[in-house]
Amino acid sequence: MTRNVVVVLIAISVIGVIGIPLGDPKFPAVGVALEASYIALTILSIKKIKYALMPNIIIAGIVIAGNTFSPIHLDIMLTLTPIYNAIILIIGGYILQVLLVATSILTYKKMKQTIRDSV
Repeated sequence: MTRNVVVVLIAISVIGVIGIPLGDPKFPAVGVALEASYIALTILSIKKIKYALMPNIIIAGIVIAGNTFSPIHLDIMLTLTPIYNAIILIIGGYILQVLLVATSILTYKKMKQTIRDSV
């Protein structure tokens, strides 16, 4: 399970690195900060998974909400114009974020069960 969380975090980081140059040139600092947080979460997930699970879920929720409530993002995704931005937003902003939440929750449950079984 830990491996799944790390793989999803790496995929999000790769999509983000591709998406930052394609995004709005007024907000590169926000994109870089978000990608830095995913890289930090990847490192934490590799070292100590229990410290990264809740931040994974929280940040993914914020990203999903931010994309949903952003009129510009909604317009890009609904019109598919430009297509590459729409694809990056849909994959990185929804699909991979939902996968991150799901894998984090499943890993947390498995970790909790392992602790319960060892007691």
